[in-house]
Amino acid sequence: MTKIIVAFSKPGDAKNIKNILMRSGFQVVAVCTSGGQVLTCMEDLNGGIIVSGYRFEDMLYRDILEYMPKEFEMLLVASPNRFGGMMPQGIVCLPMPIKVQVLVDTLEEMCESQTSRKKKRKKQPVQRSEEETKLILEAKELLMERNRMAELEAHRYLQKCSMDSGTNMVETAQMVISLIRGQNNAGGTREEK
Repeated sequence: MTKIIVAFSKPGDAKNIKNILMRSGFQVVAVCTSGGQVLTCMEDLNGGIIVSGYRFEDMLYRDILEYMPKEFEMLLVASPNRFGGMMPQGIVCLPMPIKVQVLVDTLEEMCESQTSRKKKRKKQPVQRSEEETKLILEAKELLMERNRMAELEAHRYLQKCSMDSGTNMVETAQMVISLIRGQNNAGGTREEK
């Protein structure tokens, strides 16, 4: 479910919007009354939508946009006369006064769009550097030699360990390499004694 940050300078406005969204089934994770609070909340999340007013006491919406990671989107709720007829590019805008159903429908579309983009990104193959590819290959070769695995088995073993431990393939390969080399070195020193 898409995480939503509600950000309005007036606490009453922020609370009202939050209540509307929560009653409509959205996951509101934070309510902010300053731009600084919004920036802090974004650091703790890996994506979402900011439903924002135009002005805060410490900054304008465009200052938040400047620091907003690409995993976030903004739904700006403001009076059209704020823009002098020119709507801002790259964000979704709704005019004040806002109609509840329009807000809910717009946010649903934004959530669906964001979910779709996340799925497409997950389907794209991971781009690894040459060094990372060599690490994974080295870990597979060590597994193949030590455990008499085929290359496909070693690859699947690395994938499973990666998923089970919650680390990426490169980190898992590094762990496997250090474990196997550590066992080989420990075994070698025992034989020498």
